[in-house]
Amino acid sequence: MPLMDDNPFDSSDSARHAKPLRHVQTATFDHALTLELGGELPGVTVAYETYGQLNAARDNAVLVCHAISGDSHVAQHTADDDPGWWDVAVGPGKPIDTDHLFVICPNLLGGCRGTTGPGSTNPATGEPYGRDFPTITIGDMVEAERRLLDHLGVERLRAVIGGSVGGHQALAWATRWPERVRRVIALATSPRLTNQALAFDVVGRNAIRRDPHYHDGQYYGEQHGPEVGLAIARMIGHITYLSREAMTRKFDANRLQPRDEAVEFEKTFSVGSYLGHQGRKFVERFDANSYIALSTAMDLFDLGSTPSELAAAFRGARSRWLVISFSSDWLFPPDQSRDIVNALVANHAPVSYCNVQSDCGHDAFLLPNDIASYGELIRAFLDDDIASPPEGSAIGRKAEDGFSPTSIFHQRRIDFERIVELIPADASVLDLGCGRGGLLARLKQRDHHRLIGVELDEQAVIACVRRGLDVIQADLNKGLRGFGNQQFDCVVLSQTLQAVRDVPGVINEILRVGHIGIVSFPNLAFRPLRHILAKDGRAPRGYGRIREQWYDTPDVRFLSITDFEEFCHEKSVRIHRRIGLNTEDGTEVFKDPNLDADLAIFVISSS
Repeated sequence: MPLMDDNPFDSSDSARHAKPLRHVQTATFDHALTLELGGELPGVTVAYETYGQLNAARDNAVLVCHAISGDSHVAQHTADDDPGWWDVAVGPGKPIDTDHLFVICPNLLGGCRGTTGPGSTNPATGEPYGRDFPTITIGDMVEAERRLLDHLGVERLRAVIGGSVGGHQALAWATRWPERVRRVIALATSPRLTNQALAFDVVGRNAIRRDPHYHDGQYYGEQHGPEVGLAIARMIGHITYLSREAMTRKFDANRLQPRDEAVEFEKTFSVGSYLGHQGRKFVERFDANSYIALSTAMDLFDLGSTPSELAAAFRGARSRWLVISFSSDWLFPPDQSRDIVNALVANHAPVSYCNVQSDCGHDAFLLPNDIASYGELIRAFLDDDIASPPEGSAIGRKAEDGFSPTSIFHQRRIDFERIVELIPADASVLDLGCGRGGLLARLKQRDHHRLIGVELDEQAVIACVRRGLDVIQADLNKGLRGFGNQQFDCVVLSQTLQAVRDVPGVINEILRVGHIGIVSFPNLAFRPLRHILAKDGRAPRGYGRIREQWYDTPDVRFLSITDFEEFCHEKSVRIHRRIGLNTEDGTEVFKDPNLDADLAIFVISSS
């Protein structure tokens, strides 16, 4: 699959056009739509496209909500169809698999591709609404979509999926119609826009309204509309959709060699000809009044700015959640996605989160560059048939996944088995540094009312979601601020302590968030490791969990059982149990574990 940077003029807009949509359908609802900010629309038409088949149980429907400049044509219907705006994600065998799912993609209320918007006929005047089109909200858009689902006979959605403004719609669906949404996938979105993002939209709308051909919004019968203003608005938008890294990659090599574009905008630099190209293309297919209406609705969307406000906003949600951000997105920055996740965690909602490492900026969720990460997260999350791999399965047979490849017990990890024994069957569990979910998968087979993992590695997060586990990507060294005091019965830190930089801080957080903590780690005082150091004068490796070369290990701490006991004494941490294991021969060590155990498990709590 070609990346968008193969051609520096490619963008998320490259496949979009102004041609008639060959597979579009419409549904018209004659009863008035009362608007949240006052007024009403006497009737509403919704343009939409569907993909796949609604099954007999009517439980495989997925609603895809598009971003501000999208439309109903999310993907190709046939090989000879025009490309869709999200072909990388939607289609047979793709992450949103239309061989199994019934995908519905409506054009937004206020849009200009078939759904009622400013360019539609006002029945009171017989002319286009123009400036008389009322101010709409994300909630009004969702109400129009709800009417469409009723029309299609879809009572409950398998999932609602959206990025950017589409993500706003997904959040609104889950909070306004919780009983109708089983799952939510929110990409590159936020509970509200930052003031910086608002500022770009304000400038864009001013560019349109100050265009001499705007005619106070009533330009539909004029020879020229506000093409220049709309193009400038789109040029401004494209700057916000890209990252600094993406712009460097696209334009540095030919910085002073602009492409010859038939536009009146400055083309001294290659980035200038790119922006001019994007502005010109946008004018061909979009209505300026729709841009004003939709950007205003996006800017008005606001679920709250404080943790308590956001927690209240999500309190009624009943869905399972997947939240995805992108590391270089400065328009909808990852911190805002984490605010959503923290609010869901506060409400004990099942949620997974990943901040995908990308240098594509906000547009990353539309591009093929990072589809291997965000696409696989989506695919796994939508799969209803996920089951944890059975004991002894070859899936993910790595030490961090619950299997020790060098142990004589190739298909089991006795430290996980002992940890499971230490956790009451109905306990809520937070697993820190959960890896690929080996411990959580074992616990999932029992009757736990809440299980959630925290993991930094992106591929491990994807692996957990594939197993149907809830996992949040986070750096333990930065604390667990999204979790409340004593929110879990048990917090586990399994074979991760040695990779932690802020040991006192992480232990304090474990004891703040959990009633008890279970901590396991490799014991550097293990007799064979001592022998390697004393006899050979070399860094210990090759036993237990210490296997990497000294220069290639993720571990930053090397401690013994005695070291941890002294730490607990100094920090007034109560030790309830200490278990020493020899994982090489699969036994528990009772006599002198500091010398004869290669792995330790401690059960601790606050004094």
